[in-house]
Amino acid sequence: MIRRFLSKVKRRLTGKLRPAPLPSRPADPVIDKVISVVLATLDRRPFLVAAIRSIRDELRDVPHEIIVVDGGSADGTIEWLAQQKDIITIVQHNRGEWGGKRIAKRPWGYFINLGFKCATGKYVCMLSDDCLVCPGAIRNGERFFEDQLNAGKKVGAVAFFFRDWPLRMKYAVAHNLDQLYVNHGLYLREALAEVGYANEVDFRFYYADTDLVLKMTHCGYECLPCRDSFIEHYIDEEEILRMENSTVIPEDLETLLRLWKGKQSPEEREDELRKQVGRWEFIEPDYKDTANTADAFRGLSGRRP
Repeated sequence: MIRRFLSKVKRRLTGKLRPAPLPSRPADPVIDKVISVVLATLDRRPFLVAAIRSIRDELRDVPHEIIVVDGGSADGTIEWLAQQKDIITIVQHNRGEWGGKRIAKRPWGYFINLGFKCATGKYVCMLSDDCLVCPGAIRNGERFFEDQLNAGKKVGAVAFFFRDWPLRMKYAVAHNLDQLYVNHGLYLREALAEVGYANEVDFRFYYADTDLVLKMTHCGYECLPCRDSFIEHYIDEEEILRMENSTVIPEDLETLLRLWKGKQSPEEREDELRKQVGRWEFIEPDYKDTANTADAFRGLSGRRP
């Protein structure tokens, strides 16, 4: 009996006797994601919850994924995200202390790239955590993007029109250095990868989105506005005052001008382009959101200090 057992072992090792195959099971269906929605957040749970609700409503029948990069919220956001089974949550503690040492604060490019690189959809939709999606915005943007690609255009980004509710009541897209860029909108995921995603080194927070689109256009891609896509973005007087007193904004602007000097920012036009930063292109005729999407902002609190 022992010899017979050893003979079987020898035959198995030499390949003459193969082990019985494992029982097969049906493969899980693979659903290709069309759109990956990426948001970054920090201590703004009420706004994030409202934003996610509007995204879910918008993409209810569209294969998609939602990716949220949290910077280490302490207001219950992380606990809420952990309960949302349709959200991929990345927690990147971006402030505070650990092990008796200050945590190095990462720039916007670093944490938004965590979401970009995780995305699997053909299109990556970038939104802010204090945004609401007007009905049809993402779906219309995706259809517009598809139409442009099918027409043979090399498009890398599509910008959505938005307004800063309740302070700026007309919808617009923005331009820097004579270039339309994406505040909120869609990127072609393969274009993001081709240009190396967002700059993680030179910008602290502002203008990295402009730099990203400029890298795309200098690789032959276009950035186009979708005139059927609208976003509500919340901003208040306190936020405006904080931005006006920020030293980061002018520093990042100088970085943008330096990086694109002689390319997108000719020396002889530098002063002119500096004055045109944040040039608005308003939608005409003005859009009327019959769904009154912005009403969901009323009564929300939780602005980041």
